[in-house]
Formats: sequence, C-alpha cells, structure tokens
Amino acid sequence: MRMMNCKEVMRLMSERYERTLSLREQLSLKVHTAMCMGCTNYGKHMDVLREAAARLREGRAGDEG
Repeated sequence: MRMMNCKEVMRLMSERYERTLSLREQLSLKVHTAMCMGCTNYGKHMDVLREAAARLREGRAGDEG
C-alpha cells in the first residue's frame, strides 16, 4: 500500500463525514496522521468546526458542553 499525501488525506477527512470510509482508507488515514502533525491538526480543527456548526443549527451556540 502506498503512502497517501496530505492532499489525499484532507479529501478523505472531508469525505468521512459524508460516507463510511473503507477499511483501507481508514488505515491509510491512521498511518498518515500518525506521522504528520499538520494533517492531525487539520482533522482536529475539522471536528471542532463541525461540532460548532451543529450547535449553531440546534441553537446552542453558547453552550459549553
């Protein structure tokens, strides 16, 4: 299996919210993010933004948890 580059990883990080990733894709993400702090941070930021957007939709923008 070839190592994914950062651009491919970012695409998969976005797609994981829209569909279930294959086992191979999940493994590729784990391997890449274990070695790439930039993509790890990108994934964390995406999670935070997604949660914030969900809170806004639900009208809980000021809630802490």
